[in-house]
Amino acid sequence: MHVHTAEKLFICSICSKGFSQQDTLKRHMCVHTGERPFICSVCNKGFSQHHHLKKHMDVHTAPFSCSDCGKHFLKEIQLERHVKVHTEERPYGCDVCKSRFIQKCHLDNHMRVHSGEKPFVCDVCSKAFSQQDRLKRHMRVHTCEKPFRPYGCNVCKSRFYQRCQLENHMRVHSGEKPFVCTVCSKGFSQLGDMRSLALGPLNSWHSVTNNNKKKFDLASERKEVTHL
Repeated sequence: MHVHTAEKLFICSICSKGFSQQDTLKRHMCVHTGERPFICSVCNKGFSQHHHLKKHMDVHTAPFSCSDCGKHFLKEIQLERHVKVHTEERPYGCDVCKSRFIQKCHLDNHMRVHSGEKPFVCDVCSKAFSQQDRLKRHMRVHTCEKPFRPYGCNVCKSRFYQRCQLENHMRVHSGEKPFVCTVCSKGFSQLGDMRSLALGPLNSWHSVTNNNKKKFDLASERKEVTHL
């Protein structure tokens, strides 16, 4: 009868959220403990809630797939946006700092860095944020939710949210430096480090060549720093 009367007799001892059924409270506790009892039968990724697993299955069953990384999408337009990750195409540019982005929504989010706008406000402590994902991370302060990092390094036990983050991290252990400056031949393990490379002596921009034959043009970065 609690379901129909909306009585919430079962209260979470950590965040005080109420539930009408004890089983629902038990499932909710996975948010705080970090337990992931619902496992994907395809990739073994775990989830705290069953509906999160059901949504995840779209990754494996969606009709549109990326030919580069195999990721699936429900809509063709989602695939079209995604492939720009592989082509390095960034059609949306900031007219303040010349940063460039794959999607317009990413540019819109970035512009708040310059405007100082903080539209996302915590309803517990009223702290404001410029990005929604930062508000979500902040909410863990109040809910004691443990962030889930499914990809673990088998060398130093560091854990990461995404597989690509783990792959980048592994270069710390392997010493691999696939990004090489075509001007001074200095090697870097991360493209981000390469992008911090400064102007050459003739004020011409460096370019970066990936050892896997993928070339990155840094001219669009427009970072006014001096090459050491």
